[in-house]
This record gives sequence, C-alpha cells and structure tokens, in this order.
Amino acid sequence: MDYLSAFRDALQAVYGQIDIHPVADGMIHRFTVPGDRPGSNNGWYVLHAGCIASWAFGSWKAGDCHTGTSREPTDHREAEHLRNQMEQARQQREADQRQRHQAATEYARKLWRDGRRADPDHPYLIAKGCRPHTLRQLGDALLVPLTHKGELVNVQRIHPDGSKRFLSGGRVKGCCSPLGLIQAGQPLYLCEGWATGATLHESSGHPVACAMNAGNLLSVGQQLSRTHPGACLIVAGDDDRQTEGNPGKRAAATTALTLGCGLILPPWSGYEPFSLTDFNDLRQWQEGGK
Repeated sequence: MDYLSAFRDALQAVYGQIDIHPVADGMIHRFTVPGDRPGSNNGWYVLHAGCIASWAFGSWKAGDCHTGTSREPTDHREAEHLRNQMEQARQQREADQRQRHQAATEYARKLWRDGRRADPDHPYLIAKGCRPHTLRQLGDALLVPLTHKGELVNVQRIHPDGSKRFLSGGRVKGCCSPLGLIQAGQPLYLCEGWATGATLHESSGHPVACAMNAGNLLSVGQQLSRTHPGACLIVAGDDDRQTEGNPGKRAAATTALTLGCGLILPPWSGYEPFSLTDFNDLRQWQEGGK
C-alpha cells in the first residue's frame, strides 16, 4: 500500500468518508470534517513524503490529534528524521492554532464593542426564563462572552430559535462565561451551558463559571482552581438521562473527583419528564414555563 492510501485510510478511520487529494508538502492543510458546517474547515493535516512518510491530522473543533507513519524506522538516522518531521508538524499546528485563536479573539472583541445590552424579551431569554445579566446583543443574536484568565477571547452567538455557534477558530477549551463576583470562602459553581449558569446564579446569588460543554468542565475547573484557590468550587452537572452513557453526569462526576470538589445534580422529585436534563429545565418545569 502506498503512503497516500495509508494516510487516507487513517484519516477516514477517524472521520469517515472524506473527499480530499492529500498534498505531501509538509505544510498545514485544512478540510471540512464530516458533520461540521460546510466550509468550516475545522480539519487539518500535515503530510510528509520521503523514505518514511509521516502524518499528523486532527480537528480544531474536537481538539484531537492523530499521527502515523508508512513504516517503522530501521535505524537511528531514520528514527531521528522521523522525530524531526513530527516536531515540525507539531510546531506548524500550534502556530496555525495561535493565528486562528488571535483572529477569532479580535473579531469577538469587535462584536462585543458593537453589541448593545441584551433585550430581556429576546426569545431565547424568554424561553429559558433568565435575565440577560452581562449578555450583549447584535442584531437578533445574543452574545455570550467567553473569557480566558479574565480576557475576552470568543463569543457564543445564540439566535432566536435557540441555535448556538462559537466563532470559527475561536478558543473554547479552558474558557468560560462568568456570572457574578468570585470571593474566597464562598461557593463557586461550575456548569455547562449559560442558561444553566444563569439559573444557578439567580437562585443562589453565588458566582458561576459556564464551561459551555461537558468536555470543557475539567479544563475550566483546573483553571479556576489555580486562579481562585480560596473559592469553594462545586460542579453543577447536567443529568443526560436519555443519552447513552449520560455524558453530562459522567463528566461532572469525573471533574469533581479529579479536583476534589463538590458535586450537585438536578434534584429530581421523580415526577418530572425524563427529557429534562439540567437545572434550568427543572426550574422551568416547576414554574410551568415548559
């Protein structure tokens, strides 16, 4: 099997059928990952030819990285050459990621400057029964700020129909949307979505960090533990009862166990519809909002 076929097989084993013509020039190339928005080009690869072909590929959105070679090295010189190729691919990937993050950060800050205070009657806020808090609005889209170490780096746009989208290339891992002022010795909740965070903040008065998805809970929790060691961190998990493996509950429990912090889940009474998954769902059901 030639190295191009081996590379295609490796790529498609991870992402499924992809119609690309690989270029083996040792440079970063992008492609659209099946299932992503058309033209998003979240996928990337670096392919080196030579006596031993090597490659690395992944998805900026998923944050994964996969590597492979056409064969094993036969001596130390080939092994050293292979290590150099892999290191070059790593440096190119990180440089490209920094450029994407920086471009998204600049665009996020422009959107934020152009936005106005969010309308309390925005359809999404009405549906969730939440106040706008720090959200801004541009056109009909709400702007949810994502910060890293206190600096705005990305925004999530929420449209009236509830659809959500981060900025392409924007940083998400380790970032959160904060609500309230963090104080030593006081509870600090860590949750997934913004509406869940707003619900917790409104009901408790305590600050909340919204990690935006289950896969980001641990990264944000680790960041919070470093920057606010005196706060009493509590993970407020989703309970994805109808999803196989319950990813929300599992991620919350893993985060709490890893960080040695508190954990709470929606306190179901047993009468709620099984489709409810988070604290906002529960409040809205209790108040007759849904």
